[in-house]
Amino acid sequence: MVADAATLQHGQPLAVRFFGRDLVLYRGADSGRPILVDAYCPHMGTHLARNHTSYVVRDGSQIEGDTIRCPYHAWRFDAEGRCIDIPYAPGAKIPSAARIASWRVVERWGAVFAWHDPDGGEPDWELPALAAWDDPAWVRWRFDDFGVLDRHPVEIVDNMADVAHQEPIHGQTVRYFELELDGHRAIHREGGVSRTSLTADDALLCIDAVYHGPGVLLTEMLGRYPSYFLIAHTPVDDGSIRVWHAVIVKSPHERATDEDVAMARAFQEQSRLAFAQDFEIWTHKRPALTILQIPHDGPYDKLRTWYRQFYNPRGPSDRARTTHGVRGMPRNLDRTDNREDGSSDDL
Repeated sequence: MVADAATLQHGQPLAVRFFGRDLVLYRGADSGRPILVDAYCPHMGTHLARNHTSYVVRDGSQIEGDTIRCPYHAWRFDAEGRCIDIPYAPGAKIPSAARIASWRVVERWGAVFAWHDPDGGEPDWELPALAAWDDPAWVRWRFDDFGVLDRHPVEIVDNMADVAHQEPIHGQTVRYFELELDGHRAIHREGGVSRTSLTADDALLCIDAVYHGPGVLLTEMLGRYPSYFLIAHTPVDDGSIRVWHAVIVKSPHERATDEDVAMARAFQEQSRLAFAQDFEIWTHKRPALTILQIPHDGPYDKLRTWYRQFYNPRGPSDRARTTHGVRGMPRNLDRTDNREDGSSDDL
C-alpha cells in the first residue's frame, strides 16, 4: 500500500517515499486512475511534487490529462514516464533518456497499492477478492494511519507465528492455533476468548489472517460482528515502514444504517487500540535479528524462511504448502487432527 486513496486529490500530486525512493503519486484527470512515478525530473533533478510557488503549479496546469509537468522548466511526462513535451523547444527531438520510472498500481478498497520488484518483473500474484466491499450491508473502513515505524517489516510479520503474546498483550486466552505457509501466502488461524469488546460474553474470537505477499494482511474476524481488518505496511527505507490499519464491518441489515456506521466506527476503534498495543512494543524494542526460540513459541523459524522468498533474486523459490502448530496448543478445533506437539505436515 502506498496511499489512502482519500488523500489523493485531483490536480494535486502527492510526494511519497517508499522502497528507498522518492516518488510522486497523482490522479490522472482523463482516466481518473492513480499514477505513480519516480519523483525527480531527469533534466535537472527537480522534485515534481514539492513546489507551491511555480506558475506551473499556481496556474493549475501541472496535471494535464494523465500527464504531469515539471514545475521548473515545464517538461511534460506521460503516465508511463516518457517526456512528451519540452515547451520551449518545439519540434526538437526529445532525448530518449528524458523519462522517469513508472510503477504498476491499482486502486482497491479505498487504497492505492503498488507492485515493487527491483528487477522490474511482472506481478506474481494479485490482490485477493473482498466481496464485502461492494455489499451494502457492510460498512466500509476509513484508514487509521499509524505513520512511519522504525522497524524492519519482518518483525511485524512475526506476529503471524506469535501465539504467546496474545494473553499478556491483548488479554486473549488462545484455544487453538496453526500457521499454514502456501506459496506467497501465510495463513494464521486462531481462536480464543478475548477480554475486549470484540467478542460477546465468552464466545470465541476466531480469526483467519492471510498475508498476501510480505506487506498486505487481510484478516477475517468472527466475534461480536463479522468483519475483515486490513494491516498494510510498506518499506520506506531499510529499517522503516509506513503502517495503516482499517476494519470493514457487517451490519445486521441488508443496507447499513447511520447507526450501523456508528457501530462500525466504534468497533474499528477497538481493533485499532488492540493493534496499537503491538505497535507500542515494536516502537521501543531492539531489532530481533535472531529469536531465542523455545518449543512452546510459535514457528518463527518457519515463517521467516517463508518470508525470505520476497528478498531473493527473482527465480525459483521453495513455495511448498506446509502447516505448523505450537507445542501444547491444539492445531484447529474444527479438525479431528488436534495434535499438540507443534509438528508439521507437508500437505
